[in-house]
Amino acid sequence: MQAHAPSQDGQSGGASADVAGQNQSMFQARPPIDLSNARLRTLASALGPAYMRTSGTWANSVYFHDSDTPPPAKPPNGFQGVLTRGEWKSVVKFAQAVGAKLVTSFAIGAGVRDADGVWTPDQARKFVVYTRSVGGDITSAEFFNEPNMPVYGGAPSGYSAQDYARDFAIFRGFAEADAPDMAIAGPGSVGEAVLQPRMPEGARAVFLSTDAMLSASPPPKYDLFSYHFYGAASIRCASKGANVQITPEEALSEDWLARADTSYDFYVRELRDRYEPGKAVWITETADAACGGNPWAATFLDTFRFLDQLGRLAKQGVSVVFHNALASSEYGLLDQNTFEPRSNYWAALLWRRLMGSTVLDAGPLESQLHLYAHCWRGHPGGVTLLAINLSRTETKSLELPNSADRYTLSAPVGHGDAPVLSEVVETPRSQDRMPRCAIPLALTPATVPYRASGLVVWVISDGTMKESATEAVLFRSCLRLAWRAKSRSTPAFP
Repeated sequence: MQAHAPSQDGQSGGASADVAGQNQSMFQARPPIDLSNARLRTLASALGPAYMRTSGTWANSVYFHDSDTPPPAKPPNGFQGVLTRGEWKSVVKFAQAVGAKLVTSFAIGAGVRDADGVWTPDQARKFVVYTRSVGGDITSAEFFNEPNMPVYGGAPSGYSAQDYARDFAIFRGFAEADAPDMAIAGPGSVGEAVLQPRMPEGARAVFLSTDAMLSASPPPKYDLFSYHFYGAASIRCASKGANVQITPEEALSEDWLARADTSYDFYVRELRDRYEPGKAVWITETADAACGGNPWAATFLDTFRFLDQLGRLAKQGVSVVFHNALASSEYGLLDQNTFEPRSNYWAALLWRRLMGSTVLDAGPLESQLHLYAHCWRGHPGGVTLLAINLSRTETKSLELPNSADRYTLSAPVGHGDAPVLSEVVETPRSQDRMPRCAIPLALTPATVPYRASGLVVWVISDGTMKESATEAVLFRSCLRLAWRAKSRSTPAFP
């Protein structure tokens, strides 16, 4: 997608410089990513099958150039960027190559509104028709990105909850007629439970009440209930106030990790349960911090939040979690220039390989020791236990009733540390005795061990896959009976 900086009067295609993406001190224009890159495809494939979301604030004001002719040098009035057929086709083919289902959103800026400021579906229709013509399929879509921050996202000044309800009704009619198999997710709001209360009074003005949006007439109805979650804003968004920042020293704190529960309680227990009871919950965007992530999001320090958040949300019954992003900024799973895997990529890979879709009850979270248990993916009767030691100084101890394989991510906690994955196989070697009924397990300070049986898949630099097999030994019934199944849904990644 082509992005364009604002002109001297603060305008670009009729958009205000206050709109997200137009402040050059905060945002950097980047050329389109090379989605044909072999390493990128190999690494993404290893996380599949998955959903792949292409959206964000830019998508709210992007012009889809539905022609094979050269695109305009500047976006048409009312738009901030241009997406070409070739660029979108490369997204569709990438998704197909890596085993991902497409999720997206649509433009809602001035360029897709009539003289009365009402949303029109012409651009969305062209986008859907072209996607289908190149063999693609949009599995799900939100109307637009983060509608509770409408003006920041490119909506008209003064955009209200009633305006949203009116526009959404038009969007729903378009989707039912032109994309009947596309599940509508929404509202896709962000920040009201954690970030907004911590902002200065003036900064809160960008928010629209999701409660007001859902109670407006005609009431919006979704196939899936979605929201976004960020526990903080990065240092790029210092203008939002010091209270929305997080420091490296706080990155292992219970208060920081519990913010995922606070957001869940607000959007799901209060709003979903009131307006859309029983609808599946998707978190369609999340990372350590909004505005590109903090510098340590690219390091092992953030892996504790990454895994703890997936574990918490699985216990709550969240169906799908989308990490932002695959390969962009500090919070990318891969370095955006080299596609080298970062710490959270390896955590995601282990989650994908080991953590199944049935969530088990591992008991309440203890201070600095968090345990999450799932059925072992692809192996009926097996259990995977994720243990997270948040202490920087103390070793934690566990006793397990059976032997198992252990995969440990560990590193000195700091800003530039890469994780070390150590694999220790603990299995009985004698066939004339039962496995020991208690295996002591020491969790060294600030480590993330998995215990399971199975396979670790390593991706090496030439883009090929190398598999390292281990002896398959399951946890026996004495362990399984200690837990009860809580849910049949767990976050799919990403």
